[in-house]
Amino acid sequence: MQTDAFRRWLEGVRGYSANTVNSRISGAKRVEEAYGDLDTAYDDGTVESIVADMSYSPQDARAGRPNPSRIQFNGDIANNLASYRAAIALYRAFRSGPSGTAEALFEEVAAPIIAGEAREEIRQRIGLERDLQSSLRRSIAHLHEGLAIIDNGLERVVQSGRIDITARDSNGAIVAIELKAGTADRAAVGQIAAYMGDLMVEEPDTTVLGILVAADFHPNVLSAARAIPGLSLKRYAVTFDFSDPT
Repeated sequence: MQTDAFRRWLEGVRGYSANTVNSRISGAKRVEEAYGDLDTAYDDGTVESIVADMSYSPQDARAGRPNPSRIQFNGDIANNLASYRAAIALYRAFRSGPSGTAEALFEEVAAPIIAGEAREEIRQRIGLERDLQSSLRRSIAHLHEGLAIIDNGLERVVQSGRIDITARDSNGAIVAIELKAGTADRAAVGQIAAYMGDLMVEEPDTTVLGILVAADFHPNVLSAARAIPGLSLKRYAVTFDFSDPT
């Protein structure tokens, strides 16, 4: 594992606190002790099987199933494995570099199985969401007074995906912001709830909030959001200014 470079990336690119950086490096080292060199696993593609080996569902917890991984530890199995998975997700993001963008993921994963008009529609939606993100990053205070972006202009990687914008509010809470072009459906609520849950694992001593931004919301989204503490919904609108050419 490239420990020093990984530390610099966590500090400089992700902007994590010293405690979080040390925790993630320690977690990655524990995984490495049990499964072998992480760089080798990343290069030969076996890192995915390592993550799969650390899977532990709520059903597993309710059934009292034992730790499925090679890592030996005491305490809550689900929380420990979630922390180790988060460390490996970050190391994969570190090794992936700038290729792990939404556009690259579309080209490498979604595009080959989508054809014709459906593919173009998804491409346009990704493009619009990217434009929305750029616009919001330039005027984050318009979303909520006191917000400050803390992800250094890069989508923060967590276990369940990439957070569009990560910010901190005036009270010190971390805020996950997810943008959806058009109308947000129930899947969008599940997505941002997962991001919030991952941040709670990564930043256990910090309040975590979420903001889902969309042009409109399905009625089921309004109902589901009421059941998630700390989640708020915000509508966006696009306006145009016109002037005569000079």
